[in-house]
Amino acid sequence: MPTSTPEQPDFHELEKKIQVTFKSIDHLRQALVHRSYLNENPDFELGHNERLEFLGDAVLELVVTQYLYNNYPNPEGDLTNWRSSIVNSKKLAEISKRLEFEQFLYLSRGEAKDTGRAREYILGNTFEAVVGGIYLDQGFDKASEFIHRELIIELPDIIENKLYLDPKSKLQEHAQEELKLTPQYKVLESFGPDHDKSFKVGVYLGSELAGEGVGSSKQTAQLEAARDALHQRNWE
Repeated sequence: MPTSTPEQPDFHELEKKIQVTFKSIDHLRQALVHRSYLNENPDFELGHNERLEFLGDAVLELVVTQYLYNNYPNPEGDLTNWRSSIVNSKKLAEISKRLEFEQFLYLSRGEAKDTGRAREYILGNTFEAVVGGIYLDQGFDKASEFIHRELIIELPDIIENKLYLDPKSKLQEHAQEELKLTPQYKVLESFGPDHDKSFKVGVYLGSELAGEGVGSSKQTAQLEAARDALHQRNWE
């Protein structure tokens, strides 16, 4: 994994893995550049991946929404739950790991050592950045093909096995049944510019911090915190 003195990864191997041949390989490389790497390497020729992440997030949301709308006659509430179950940092991080994005990430030394929730968040964002890079380089259709091939293929299993249930509702049900407690959510930290702020939220069961989550809105961060608490307590 690249650190402050990386051995240049072979991004053509990554092209083969994701089945996309880029016109400009720098669109793919930049999608793998975390902001922390530039703090240690200010002269690096590429910028960080956050603008690509912003672009990819919008493309991803549209492709998944379009697929659900065209293939399921269900009401809006069902479609929203199903979309949330697949367009979240946990699921996107899983796909990033399967595609071995970690081997190609440009990270600072500190970030390279972290393998916990922070890494999962980075990998989720990286998937969105790669989608943005594909869209920028190849256009909407190629980005859509990639999303269908790597992500949307998992939707039937999610729907069939009801893996889409709202984590907050699921956590509340378990907490009340087993602990006679109602989960409480608290914003632990906010960061980023006002127009693109992110939030870190903790969910408490009594006085215990049971889970944490990060998201671009408080609601998204609460869902991630609930999902983390379910995982920590094996209530999934």
